[in-house]
Amino acid sequence: MTIAKADFIEGIARGLAVLESFDTERQRLNATLAAERAGITRAAARRHLLTLAHLGYLETDGTYFWMAARVLRFSGSYLASSRLPRALQPTLNRLAAQTGESFSAVVLDGEEVVIVARSGSYGAPTRVLAYGLHLGARLPAHATSTGRVLLAALPAAEFARWFKGRSLPRLTPHTLTNARALRGAIAQVRRADWCFAAEEHELGVQALAVPLRDMRGRTVAALNVVLSGGAHTAESAERTLLPLLFEAAREVRALL
Repeated sequence: MTIAKADFIEGIARGLAVLESFDTERQRLNATLAAERAGITRAAARRHLLTLAHLGYLETDGTYFWMAARVLRFSGSYLASSRLPRALQPTLNRLAAQTGESFSAVVLDGEEVVIVARSGSYGAPTRVLAYGLHLGARLPAHATSTGRVLLAALPAAEFARWFKGRSLPRLTPHTLTNARALRGAIAQVRRADWCFAAEEHELGVQALAVPLRDMRGRTVAALNVVLSGGAHTAESAERTLLPLLFEAAREVRALL
């Protein structure tokens, strides 16, 4: 969304940039680190950190700051009010009960994808990945089946902007880090309308994904199943699980 410059509140943008500076690599930040990560001055970062701590969104020992539980209000409000997670949850649970596998619904957010709904656990306990399979978990778009499905759905101009100047970190020996090769892989996903990714995000983990489209044909999310232990080849996953994913995508289309 684009807004007029007069409507843009710089202070809110900077405060959110400071809050987003905290991640799994940097759970505790001082003013200097926050300034570097948010792209603002140290003095401004210090004021934002102190304000966020005063409001209860951060905790501090006087020098370093870290996130407080209050920040979960945002995710809780999204999950409670957004139609997408609520519409998909019964279908995800049914697929999990039917197959014993773990299913998720994922959306694109910049260079990452975010899990907005996931199935309950059935049968054997679900294996937790290094980056997590919990609600709100963020995964690198270039190395995931859902990321490639969602990137394949972008209009040409937006797809080009996404790639421009972007680095593609290597997460495993199998991760595609060459831009030309990744573009080719995404073009194949666009033609096939599904994606199978094997051990690109984490060794021993495979995933199969399809797009979730609304009644106007817009891709609003991706549906995937995560498979651990290398039990499936692309061919076996396509044969046994892909029809279930496509059927589920058709079932929920009217709800999106």
